[in-house]
Amino acid sequence: MDASATPGMTLRSRTGALYRFDPGALCLELLVTGGPGAFARHEVLHVPADLAAWAERSRLTPTPELEITEAEVVAARRLRDALWRAATARIRDEDPAPEDLAVVNGAAARPPLVPVLEPGGARGWAAGATGTHLLSTVARDAVDLFTGPFADRIRTCAADDCHLVYVDTSRPGRRRWCSMEHCGNRHKVRAHRARGSAKS
Repeated sequence: MDASATPGMTLRSRTGALYRFDPGALCLELLVTGGPGAFARHEVLHVPADLAAWAERSRLTPTPELEITEAEVVAARRLRDALWRAATARIRDEDPAPEDLAVVNGAAARPPLVPVLEPGGARGWAAGATGTHLLSTVARDAVDLFTGPFADRIRTCAADDCHLVYVDTSRPGRRRWCSMEHCGNRHKVRAHRARGSAKS
């Protein structure tokens, strides 16, 4: 899993406030772009530039220069939706649907982004990177996550009105919120108000 020095993405709450969300894995970062069913209303992957913009915000460092086609945007949405359903199944301790596994495994079977050592010692990516390479890298990250030591720590935010998925990589394994500055803070405010009401 490729991680930058400050992993995570900046999201906007329903009130317009910005906050950082670190889902803990590249593959889970893709889930913030929309999803199946009710999540379709949050869709942001419409054209190749949208997928390139997601890659720029992701934990891939540095951002690869990508040639992306319309068909690869469709494939990105298909992979993302399969990952949503597979993550939800994992959280429920269920087996992912065979068709979702086929989508993930099919993407993972393609050539991924290839890291290179640049002059001066910097990390880069091999020329000619495509949307397919990007999706293969995401799918391989998902295989690593779902089969690795943190597979049992894939979770949904504990807030009733938040459905963000993350992997808890903290040492104690007690993370409850998508972000302490967002849902965690909202919980603290509600708890404070509830204590105040109980005293009055």
